[in-house]
Amino acid sequence: MESQLQQPDVNTTSSEGIGTLEPAPLARQLPPAPETNEQWRRLGAQISAFLAELPDYIGRFFNEYKQPIISIGLILTAIITVKVVLAVLDALNDIPLLSPTFELIGIGYAAWFVNRYLLKASSRQELSEEIQALKQQVIGSQELPES
Repeated sequence: MESQLQQPDVNTTSSEGIGTLEPAPLARQLPPAPETNEQWRRLGAQISAFLAELPDYIGRFFNEYKQPIISIGLILTAIITVKVVLAVLDALNDIPLLSPTFELIGIGYAAWFVNRYLLKASSRQELSEEIQALKQQVIGSQELPES
C-alpha cells in the first residue's frame, strides 16, 4: 500500500524542460517607415487647413439657415422652460400646506376679479376697453371694418 501512495520523484532543479526566450531573427524585424512621417505631415496639413476654414464654414451655414436655427432654438428653449416650470410647481406641490394656500389665493383672486370687473355693466365696459387696448398693443393699430 505504501508503494501506491508514494509520489514519483520530480527534479525541479534541472533546466531541461524550461524554454528560453531568444531574440527574433533580423529578418522578422519591421523595416523603418519613413513614409508614415510624410503621411502624418499631409494629414496634419489637411486638418490645419480644415480648422483654418471652419469659422467661414460655420458663418456661411448660419447665414444660410439663420431663420430655421433661430426657430429651433426658440422651440427648444420654450420646451426646456416649460419642463423647468412644471418641475418647480411639482416640487412646490409636495410641500405640505403650500398647495392649499395657493388654491385659497387663486379663489380669492377670482372672487376679487368677479367683484371688480363682472358684476356691474360699467365695469364690464371698462374691462372690454382694456382688452381692446391690449389687443391693439400686441397686434397693431389696424382696425377691422365693421359689418
